[in-house]
Amino acid sequence: MGIEQTLLPSPEAWLSRRRPDDPVFFFCPVRLAQVTERFRRGFPGLVTYAVKANPAPEMLDGLVAAGIRAFDVASPAEMALVRAHCPDAVLHYHNPVRSEAEIDAGLAHGCVSWSVDRMRELEKLSRLPKGTEIAVRLKLPVTGAAYDFGAKFGAEPRLAQELLERVVEMGFVPSLTFHPGTQCRTPEPWARYIQAAAEIARAAGVTLHRLNVGGGFPSDRGEGHPDLDAIFRTIAETTRAAFDVPPRLVCEPGRGLCAEAFLLALRVKAVEDAAVFLNDGIYGGMAEWRDLGPMGRLRVVTPEGLPRGGAFRGRIVFGPTCDSLDRLPDPVALPEGIREDDFIVFEGMGAYSRALVTGFNGYGARRIIRMTTAC
Repeated sequence: MGIEQTLLPSPEAWLSRRRPDDPVFFFCPVRLAQVTERFRRGFPGLVTYAVKANPAPEMLDGLVAAGIRAFDVASPAEMALVRAHCPDAVLHYHNPVRSEAEIDAGLAHGCVSWSVDRMRELEKLSRLPKGTEIAVRLKLPVTGAAYDFGAKFGAEPRLAQELLERVVEMGFVPSLTFHPGTQCRTPEPWARYIQAAAEIARAAGVTLHRLNVGGGFPSDRGEGHPDLDAIFRTIAETTRAAFDVPPRLVCEPGRGLCAEAFLLALRVKAVEDAAVFLNDGIYGGMAEWRDLGPMGRLRVVTPEGLPRGGAFRGRIVFGPTCDSLDRLPDPVALPEGIREDDFIVFEGMGAYSRALVTGFNGYGARRIIRMTTAC
């Protein structure tokens, strides 16, 4: 998947000149640098990037250029990718279930922090050097996320306490980590988790080295800009209040860092009264719409790059494949006058979109245009 640079001032200008028949990502490094600076200045601790959210080479290079030097990796492939773009990167291996071969890879790549959420997986890490940081992953029945990450990973409080005690017995450095769930728009999930983490550490008689407050930081999907400052402030204040000796803080945003850096432009293939057909769908850059629902940040432009105005109404949106499941789950509000060959430009499409492109039926967004100006 190559990347093309353009001096044109906007995606609309590029689309009107090139009129591509394939879906196109627009990469905006200026936006990426702005969001990264907001995290680095606002979060009260170490900011790491969850590579799974968007492992694109241009994304990693942009984050490194913006000052990110620590990464949350989930596989040997992600470790190798990060090392290729940032040889001195600090790697946190926080996929809590690993094969022996994956443990070997983590050791070879010099991962400095490892997470666990069950006793068997902790015992498998016994060959790590003494003094290695082991972060026990906690889960709670906390609401406020678009969907919960606790269904697969995480130890309930009693097991988390036992794991912390065992981490110390084995000669490792004890930490706690959690993930409040994706797209948390209020600070409350973090506050509840931090309070529980303090209670668990106190019950275990353990002074935590660090507390990793996970990802879950929201992007703007049309509800308005999220109040990240309120989240950062709550994390700092709750940690100070909950712990006798506050641990150092770490976060691992994926979506929160990368979403704004990409736009996705799709061409309208056909228009019917109740539906439109696009040149990409849920097997491509729109995959997350199945789980998170519709995105309100879109605009429709004519082939000449002009806004398609008029009243809006909901239409079913189908992707280009021959699979009848290839449709967005909810009607999308589009201009009444939308026409074949118009373009729909979706904002905030940097999270998971590129990572989940399948190529099914030969479709899928692959082209990336790098904007040299702010998008």
